[in-house]
Amino acid sequence: MHNRNYVILGVFLTLVLLNKNLNAQDFEVAPVVLEYTAEPGENQSKVITVRNHSNKKASFLISLADFLPSINGENKTLPPNSTKRSCANWLNINPSFFELGSGDEIQIQIGMMVPNDQYSAAWCLLYVQPTFEQSSWNADKNLGTGIRVSGRIGVLINQSPKSNTNHSIKISNLTEVTKIGAKDREFAATIENLGDKITKSKVYLIASNIKTTEEKQFSPIDFVVFPKMSRTIELTLPDVLIPGSYSLAAILDYGSKYSLEGTQIIIEVKEQTKIVKSDTIGVKVDTVRIK
Repeated sequence: MHNRNYVILGVFLTLVLLNKNLNAQDFEVAPVVLEYTAEPGENQSKVITVRNHSNKKASFLISLADFLPSINGENKTLPPNSTKRSCANWLNINPSFFELGSGDEIQIQIGMMVPNDQYSAAWCLLYVQPTFEQSSWNADKNLGTGIRVSGRIGVLINQSPKSNTNHSIKISNLTEVTKIGAKDREFAATIENLGDKITKSKVYLIASNIKTTEEKQFSPIDFVVFPKMSRTIELTLPDVLIPGSYSLAAILDYGSKYSLEGTQIIIEVKEQTKIVKSDTIGVKVDTVRIK
């Protein structure tokens, strides 16, 4: 409901893009986001560390995948090199299959060679997967004899040249989406990445009492927006405002070099009232940074 994970991130997205059973996997991968800034024709290398926390030797396999971000922040996983924004084929992984004894760790070199004509942002997923051998009598019907893969951990890989400075993020359509009976009020807004950079952003609510001019700022949420795409985020307005009319603004901040963006509506806060019809008003927030 609150979209407080990053994808990106931090998702995503820490992005987390990790298997939800991470704590039960008995192995660790760090970091889980690799950000490349190579120019076209340039080779750039980064390292991930894999640690085996189990009490026995384990084999690991590294694989790649593509994904398509969606408007709700979820990602659809696809085969590698199947999207026009994929960088999967640019990667060289060394080693891609290895064994680790109990308590051991290894550093994996992830090299990226960017083609000469690739100036745009690109991305993909790298999966680290423990494996075990299986015989024909215990093999899964769909897998057959050989290597079987268990739970995996995903690493988000982003690439955007340093020379790519095309940042442009917009926010609009702030609306109330509170469910009947909810304690706090919920609002949704649309974020559009009009540029060509994978952009980390944050959005926070500011409620201004129209009569007293008193303002209250609420905690931000962090997220990632991919180029030429939009997503919907949800923001919580805690039940702490005194009755009255308020200008409620959703403020988008995607870096100190860029102007704040905003969208706002007028809401009414009444005693024992959780959902009130709101009138939408578009607004352009000035460039003064809000502390």
